[in-house]
Amino acid sequence: MQEKIKNITPQILKKLKERGEKIALLTAYDYPTALIEDRAGIEVILVGDSLGMVTLGYESTLQVTMQEMLTACKSVKRGAKRAMVIADMPYMSYQPSNSLAIKNAGKFVGEANVDGIKLEGAGPILNRVKAIVNIGIPVMGHIGFTPQSLKKFGNYRVRGKSGEEAEELIQDARTLEDAGVFCIIVECVAEGVVKKIKKKVRVPIYGIGAGNECDGQILVVHDMLGLFPGFLPKYVKKYADLSVTIEDAVKKYIREVKLGKFPDEEYSYH
Repeated sequence: MQEKIKNITPQILKKLKERGEKIALLTAYDYPTALIEDRAGIEVILVGDSLGMVTLGYESTLQVTMQEMLTACKSVKRGAKRAMVIADMPYMSYQPSNSLAIKNAGKFVGEANVDGIKLEGAGPILNRVKAIVNIGIPVMGHIGFTPQSLKKFGNYRVRGKSGEEAEELIQDARTLEDAGVFCIIVECVAEGVVKKIKKKVRVPIYGIGAGNECDGQILVVHDMLGLFPGFLPKYVKKYADLSVTIEDAVKKYIREVKLGKFPDEEYSYH
């Protein structure tokens, strides 16, 4: 199936859901990572505002700027030829007004050539979603734990444990679908909530810490590759531990330089 699809679009994602085929999503923040993920067959690459923590060293996603996101998106888009590239709109780039949301979403599409954008939350954000969809830009929704609302939640916690919270998430998903999103990310919710959401909405539901009922899964690439030394949520599975591999390689390089073993004849010009 992957070989036949030249470019992933919202329409392709809908067809895959209808056929019961799950998809894999990952984050990427630079050209070489996007190139590798695209070559491996990832369907959707999210240039997440998580870049603030995993590549820029910020304490949270709240410090990430539009310019930092645009630079990363341009780099990722140059590496991804088949995967759909989605830009995470950073904090305060869309919340204040519809006009600001449209302006900044337009920058991501016009300057960085991304295939769509992602907004966090529902409720007051619904007007922003509608405004962006109305100008022809695909929008990915995001509910559950939303990192840009960290100050509101107080800490990283699982949502949907109570019946009231579960109903709120279902309603958020329904209103986002009505607003025009082509898919929804559900982050860090209790098991079973997504199954209830899928009974009420038709758009694909992709999870991160939301159980196995989702139409696909997304992880932060630095987490699953073992490149980020910070806190890892329970739902992260490390498929490699590259930080150890890289550290060992650097130590070997340092040792050979200090001993005069590098460069030797093989790595010198004659």
